[in-house]
Amino acid sequence: MSYRNILVTGANRGIGLEFIRQLLSLNPAPKNVIATTRSNSDDLNKLKSAHSNLHVLVLDLIKYDQFENFTGQVQQIVADDGLDLLVNNAGILIRDNLETVTPKNLLTNIEVNAVAPLALTKSLLPLLKLSASKGKTVVVNVTSQMGSIDDNKSGGNYSYRSSKAVVNMISKSLAVDLESSNIIILALHPGWVQTDMGSLKAPITPLTSVSGMLDVISKSDMSKSGSFINYAGKVLPW
Repeated sequence: MSYRNILVTGANRGIGLEFIRQLLSLNPAPKNVIATTRSNSDDLNKLKSAHSNLHVLVLDLIKYDQFENFTGQVQQIVADDGLDLLVNNAGILIRDNLETVTPKNLLTNIEVNAVAPLALTKSLLPLLKLSASKGKTVVVNVTSQMGSIDDNKSGGNYSYRSSKAVVNMISKSLAVDLESSNIIILALHPGWVQTDMGSLKAPITPLTSVSGMLDVISKSDMSKSGSFINYAGKVLPW
């Protein structure tokens, strides 16, 4: 897949930052890589100083009233090419169990991990459709195997598991609704990754995770749209 314009949310650290690093190193280089962050990021600023095709935009994904202005900023960058790849990566992990789970934490995790990606995808849809009229267009929702109902053998983690199950269902519905627009929707599990969220106990590095996901994205076509896949290309049970 040859990328023109790409947007990655939650790009200031972890998996999101690794996405930006690897996308900027592609040959041929993307025309524009757009990274979103909620606050100033030294890592992104350093990359921006070395790559003129990197654009860093501030976005709080649960401030929906900002989306119209944000979409306008993206449109100014991508112009008539549209948006080829949207990586909905930003997310949070609220750890809980049956004794500690609260309605507030459950709803917060679902809003950030599922509602916000849907709202942003909907806002950017005209730019995604513009790209799809010219070539391959992909929306990636970074999910988790912990959102698999079939795979849940240990219980607990009510807020996080639920949020990822919701984004999985959203991904499937988007795939059905956007099939006629030729937009590929993927629910990608990055693996258990060595990040602030995953901890240093995790067996997979961000480098391995993101390179695997980019390979899955590059090999995807409409027959894979709506799939729940891990970074190694394995289809996961819902």
